[in-house]
Amino acid sequence: MDGGKVLVVGATGMIGGLVVRRLAERGGAPALAGRDATRLATLARESGGGPCRAFDAYDLDGCADLAPWAAQALGGLDTVVVTIGVAGFGRAEEVTEAAAEHLMTVNALAPMAVIRGALPVLQPGGTVVAVTGAVVDRPLVGTADYAAAKTAFATWLGIVGREQRRRGVTVVDVRMPHLAGGFADRAVTGTAPGLPPGADPADAVERYVLAPILNGTEASL
Repeated sequence: MDGGKVLVVGATGMIGGLVVRRLAERGGAPALAGRDATRLATLARESGGGPCRAFDAYDLDGCADLAPWAAQALGGLDTVVVTIGVAGFGRAEEVTEAAAEHLMTVNALAPMAVIRGALPVLQPGGTVVAVTGAVVDRPLVGTADYAAAKTAFATWLGIVGREQRRRGVTVVDVRMPHLAGGFADRAVTGTAPGLPPGADPADAVERYVLAPILNGTEASL
């Protein structure tokens, strides 16, 4: 990754932070975007001093501007990694409209905006790696709004991937398994149903997120 021009969006989250650290270990200094400006600046210093920018998922125009900003800061852009997401639980009639809007914005509209802004500035042969989740394939009772948002994003990614093949841009939909680390415990609404022990986050990042970047994997994982 030495010299690779990579943007990691959601860098202050668990998955995004692991991606940044692993890229830095391989000689990269990616551009970082995240919600928490203080944590973002610290992570940037610890991972090679790449440029960083705070953003709000509700600012969709700001989301769309992240990749053009990173391309200008890095002198081009080869790869965009999108790890934005938040969990939410509860039967459909129990979820408030505000919570449903939040789930759809953070899990679908914001990452779509990031990628929409990235496509015109990605180098030919570039890669988009976006994390959706196993909930797309195996939605549980009590996850209707959460699963709907992730599935909407996954469907969008699949079509965008087909659209971008002609120009050589690979779009990878990472159906990340349930992970240890407390993501489900930080849900914006409701309580997670009984879940099996989660996979190791560091191992999952290596297998599902970094492998497509380093090996050019085209298939959804």
